[in-house]
Amino acid sequence: METSGHGFRDNTLIVVFGASGDLAKKKTYPALFGLYRNGYLPKGVHIVGYARTKMDQEEYHKRTTSYIKNPNNDSEVAATIEEFKKISSYVSGNYDDSPSFQNLARHMEAIEKSYQSRGINRLFYLALPPSVFVPVAKHVKECCYATNGINRIIVEKPFGKDLDSCRELLSSLKESWKEEETYRIDHYLGKEMVKNLLVLRFANVAMGAAWDKHSISNVQISFKEPFGTEGRGGYFDEFGIIRDILQNHLLQVLSILTMERPVSFASEDIRDEKVKVLRAIPPIKREDVVLGQYVGANGKPGYLDDDTVPKDSVCPTFAATTLWIHNERWEGVPFILKAGKALNEAKVEIRMQFKDVTQGIFKDISRNELVIRIQPSEAVYLKLNTKTPGYAFRALPTEMDLTYKKRFTDTKIPEAYEALILDAIKGDHSNFVRDDELDVAWKIFTPILHWIDGKEGPRPKPSPYPYGSRGPKELDSFIEKLGYKRSTGED
Repeated sequence: METSGHGFRDNTLIVVFGASGDLAKKKTYPALFGLYRNGYLPKGVHIVGYARTKMDQEEYHKRTTSYIKNPNNDSEVAATIEEFKKISSYVSGNYDDSPSFQNLARHMEAIEKSYQSRGINRLFYLALPPSVFVPVAKHVKECCYATNGINRIIVEKPFGKDLDSCRELLSSLKESWKEEETYRIDHYLGKEMVKNLLVLRFANVAMGAAWDKHSISNVQISFKEPFGTEGRGGYFDEFGIIRDILQNHLLQVLSILTMERPVSFASEDIRDEKVKVLRAIPPIKREDVVLGQYVGANGKPGYLDDDTVPKDSVCPTFAATTLWIHNERWEGVPFILKAGKALNEAKVEIRMQFKDVTQGIFKDISRNELVIRIQPSEAVYLKLNTKTPGYAFRALPTEMDLTYKKRFTDTKIPEAYEALILDAIKGDHSNFVRDDELDVAWKIFTPILHWIDGKEGPRPKPSPYPYGSRGPKELDSFIEKLGYKRSTGED
């Protein structure tokens, strides 16, 4: 099931912009190290870090390896970290002036002089805030673009704040970079269980037969975090939970879950089907939304207690939205996307609840559910009914459980960023977001975002919910009216 694309095999430079930032040290560099350690980076690769921060090579290496895990102080891992440092160097400069990028270009050219063949490959990773995407992309194209090789650029979310700002950003980036050179990263598309959806759906007749409105009553895609903004409320208050999680991560999961079978595993065939199903979803209505904001409880502070948050903020830290897909397969099935901070647990999962069994011989029997746990502890389990063991003839709900840690004991599941950087190196766009996909995603969410932002009348006030709870009290009635039936002991 390999997809086609021109893979970088040698003569490759990877440039990480924002190398001194949190994203780079917590995600990008540990992912690059994971690929290096497992032999997946191109032969003779060199990594160049670039940021405004003035620091020497020693400080740079200290920062970029600080989040690489070696819990048992394994000497082999420690030696590999030292090797990894040797293939990485740092250049400091501004993000908005040509001389800084010309200096970076000279540094890159000095490294590339050792290459045996003429063709060179350059992968630029923008681990940067969106405010500098456009100037950096423009200067890279003008000063650092390889004319005798292949260039690719990876851009992090958020891609705008609404439909208009997204279109403006896309248009500005396209002035410098072609669509086939651009890799818009949403790290949820690199998660093992999200990538597994295509196989679960299309490689199993038993799954495919029940994957439609005739069998499924409702679907929930949930994201739960057990902590609040932790001093980062100022950034969060600007974007909110819908832009942060629902409009990108959960909508991406929804599109793969509901798309039609692609003609092949070629990246454009997969992305064509994702766009097709997203186009069948109308903009979300206000009555299909529940908003919440956590308040202090259990010794934990509330959202408004965060010093970085405006004291009168009505920014939601929890949102549940219902999406409807108007096509032959899914007409009438509610898709409930929910995400929240400061909840009772850490969990991301898909829960597909099937319709009631025909009444008559069975009464008040539990519904079947297919649950796909994306994180933590990846799993797929099917809730079904079986006879109680023994003399009695009663139906008992139980589970067929595929928990990855139990079934694949010797397998290490790669981090999402590792998988996606490797895809970019291979030239595989399958798990990256295409421009028209972004456009249609923002069309779905922009009307309610403008309502929440106060652009269409007074801003709605989110319902308070205690830190460490399941969310606003309205949530249960919201999902029950959509046909969801709660099983005993479920949270």
